[in-house]
Amino acid sequence: MTGRRSHDQRLSSAVPAGGPGTPAAAGKQQPGPPAARSLPPDEELVTRLRTGDEAAFALLVDAWSSGMLRLARAFVSTHESAAEVVQEAWLAVVEGLAAFEGRSSLRTWVYRILVNIAKRRGARESRSVPWSSLSIGDEEGPTVDPGLFRGAGEPYAGHWREFPALWPSSEQQVLAGEVRAQIAAALARLPGPQRIVITLRDVEGYAAAEVCSILDISSGYQRVLLHRARASVRGWLEDYFATGRRTGD
Repeated sequence: MTGRRSHDQRLSSAVPAGGPGTPAAAGKQQPGPPAARSLPPDEELVTRLRTGDEAAFALLVDAWSSGMLRLARAFVSTHESAAEVVQEAWLAVVEGLAAFEGRSSLRTWVYRILVNIAKRRGARESRSVPWSSLSIGDEEGPTVDPGLFRGAGEPYAGHWREFPALWPSSEQQVLAGEVRAQIAAALARLPGPQRIVITLRDVEGYAAAEVCSILDISSGYQRVLLHRARASVRGWLEDYFATGRRTGD
């Protein structure tokens, strides 16, 4: 690399310092990070980065910074703080490349660095809840109201009493600014660990195994957090759409 100053300049232009901090892609589920799929193989990237290839560094920053910013925002109190976390993470990546051993993907390694920095920043801001203070027991109980299903003595026990109402499905409605705002608000209402997992899985499109590796949690706990988060978001959005139908919107 040609020096820390050049990286600072690159990061300042790539990571926005202002803005509302709501996930721009929260209104739709993505199949996976498309920018990551178009990158060269890890071995090639690491070799280029270690030889000071600025173009390779710029490629990674452009491909991953927006997703890193959304994840960091789940740990800290402001968008500006999240942007600082992302910049600090990239600088730590540059300084730590010699220690990268390839036991995980490069992206997973970068995201682990980001999460560790974001956790420390979040703890200083008294916003984040330590993962160690949570357990599966904290997530017990039904995720959907049992009263919505037929009881044991009824025909078709366990089935819906009434099928859930269909959500709007046209592209125009799904992408409407108001709906996106509702989704972002629903994500913001989630407990920290749930918000972080659903952001990685459903907003950023990462696989379960990679999320477990990034956050250092078990696959079972990841499933519980994701299931809880999805159920909560769906419930809030159902209320929102039901209100719209009642008022004729």
